[in-house]
Amino acid sequence: MEKQMLRACIEKLKRNGKLIECHVPVDPKFELGAVLKYYKNEKPILFHKVKGYNIPVVGAIFGNRDIYYEMLGISHEERIFKIADAISNPKPVRLLNYGPVMENIIKRNIDITKMFPVPTFHEKDSSSFITAGMLVIKDPETGKRYISIRRFQINGSNKMSILIASPLLKGQLERLEAKNQPLEVAVVLGYDYSLLLASQISSETYGIDKYEIDSALRGEPIELVKCHTCDLEVPAYAEIVFEGVIPPHKREEEGPFGELMGYYGEKGMHPIIEIKAIMHRNNPVFQTAFPCREEHLSNGLIREVETYSNLKKLVDVKDVNITVGGGCRFHAVIAINKRAEGDGKSAIIGALSSSNDLKHVVVTDDDIDIFDMDDVELAIATRFQASKDLVRIKGALGSGLDPSHRIDGLTDKLGIDATKPLGEKGKRFDKGSIPGFENIDICKYFPRRKL
Repeated sequence: MEKQMLRACIEKLKRNGKLIECHVPVDPKFELGAVLKYYKNEKPILFHKVKGYNIPVVGAIFGNRDIYYEMLGISHEERIFKIADAISNPKPVRLLNYGPVMENIIKRNIDITKMFPVPTFHEKDSSSFITAGMLVIKDPETGKRYISIRRFQINGSNKMSILIASPLLKGQLERLEAKNQPLEVAVVLGYDYSLLLASQISSETYGIDKYEIDSALRGEPIELVKCHTCDLEVPAYAEIVFEGVIPPHKREEEGPFGELMGYYGEKGMHPIIEIKAIMHRNNPVFQTAFPCREEHLSNGLIREVETYSNLKKLVDVKDVNITVGGGCRFHAVIAINKRAEGDGKSAIIGALSSSNDLKHVVVTDDDIDIFDMDDVELAIATRFQASKDLVRIKGALGSGLDPSHRIDGLTDKLGIDATKPLGEKGKRFDKGSIPGFENIDICKYFPRRKL
C-alpha cells in the first residue's frame, strides 16, 4: 500500500468511489483533454489506454473542492485554520537514501514526447505541454528550496520551455546569468493534494520551506530523495522527475497556450530547460491537469486563508469563497457578521487590498451560503442598491492574466455590499425557514428512486 504522493491518492480515490477509469483508447492530442473538460475537471479520471503509449494518464484529481477536503482529511469549516496553522508551524522532512522514483534512471537518448504521453489541449497551442509539472529549485547562495507549479512547453527531444512569472525566480535567474551560470532544476510529476497545496503558498510572503509546510499539512514528514544529477531533493514516491538545467542567456519562443479563463496566452521568449536525466518508477503514471482549474483551485484555497486573515482585523468575517468561475483569483464572495453600518464597505476595501489579482468582491451576511451562487444572487438582487452599495476603484493594479485590463496593467475594481441593514430595518430580510429542514433524509420518502 502506497504511503505518499499520487499512487496513494489513486488508491484512496478508488476506495471512496471517486475515480473514473477509462479503458477506451484516447488520443493525447485534444481527445484526452476534451474528456477532462466535459466533466469540468471536477471528476478524477484515470486513462488506462493512451494511443501510442503504454503509460496511463491521470487528470482532474485536484479539481473538486469537496474531494480536496476529503483527501486532506479536513472539513470545510476548519480548512482556513488548518492551513494557517501549517504555515505558522512547519514540520521537518525526512530524507531517504532510496525511493521508488529511483527505480529507473535514464541519462541517454532522452526524447520526452516518445517516452511520455504529454497532451496537447487546444487547437492553437504551440506544442504539447506538461501542465502539472512541479518545479523544484534551490538558491545556490542560501541553499533554500522552492517549489511551484509551472507549465512546460515541449521544444524537442530533451528540451522544454518554462514560463516564469515569479519575481523570486526571475531575480534568481538574473543573478546567475550575470555570472554566466546555469540554474539546476527538477520537474516533478506524481505529487498529491498536500504537496500541491503547499506549493501554492508564497515564498516571497512567508519565506519558509514549502516541503516543511507539506509535512505539517499531512501530519507526517514528507519523504524525499536526492536527484541523480543535481543537488535537489524530490518526493521519494513521485512518479517521474525530469532533472536538468536552465542555461544562461538562452531563450526560445513559448506559446500561444490556452490558459486561465480559457483564453490563449501570448507568444513570448522564455528560458529553456535542458534535461540531463529522468528518474521514474516502474510502470509510471503520467500526471496532467487540463488548464487550469486544478492548480488554481488549490491556489484559491490559499488565497481564502490570506483574505480571511486580512479581513479578520477589520470585520467579523465568517467565510471566504475565492470562486472557481473567477479563476480562483479575480472574484471573492465574503460572508460577515455585520455589527456596524459600514462593515460591508470595510470588507470590500480589505479584500481588494489583500491582492492585486482580486477584481470583484461581493460581501454578504452570514445567513447567505457563499458557495451557493443562487443564494449569492439572491443577496445581490434583494439587499443591494447601486446608488449606495457599490464601491468602484478606477485604475488599480491588476493581473496580467486578465485580458480585459489595460496594456499598462491597470484595471477597474468593483465591490458590492449585499448586506442587510441593522436593527428593525434588517428584519424584513429574515429568510423563511422550515424547522428540521437541514436534517431531512429525502431517501426516506423515495426509497426506490436513485437520487
